[in-house]
Amino acid sequence: MPIIKSAKKAARQAVKRTAHNGEIKRAIKAALKAFKANPTSENLSKAQSEYDKAAKKGLIKKNTASRRKANLAKIAKANGSKPAAAKKATAAKAPAKKAAPAKKAAATKTAAKKPAAKKATTAKKTAAKKAA
Repeated sequence: MPIIKSAKKAARQAVKRTAHNGEIKRAIKAALKAFKANPTSENLSKAQSEYDKAAKKGLIKKNTASRRKANLAKIAKANGSKPAAAKKATAAKAPAKKAAPAKKAAATKTAAKKPAAKKATTAKKTAAKKAA
């Protein structure tokens, strides 16, 4: 048992983190089991999402998550279901072509906004210097 106060706190934190990591791992396993039982695009996206969350929180490494997601995509492709992300990408491309003139107008508006934002940050810096 730890004697020093900081070591006691570290032990308490380790218990909480272990429990939280266990929850994330159980979520991954449940999503993976659901995907293997019924390899649909919806189950694929849920399983891939769980891997992304685990990688983001540092539970598994980024490349490990990427490799496992790729293997899930291979399984889905072999079973004839397409990833949901591919469907969204094709749907997003069609409206983008129609909205091309609107993008140019938006680009000019954002260019006008950028100098104003810079002036605001310099005003904050000078106010901070005066306060110090």
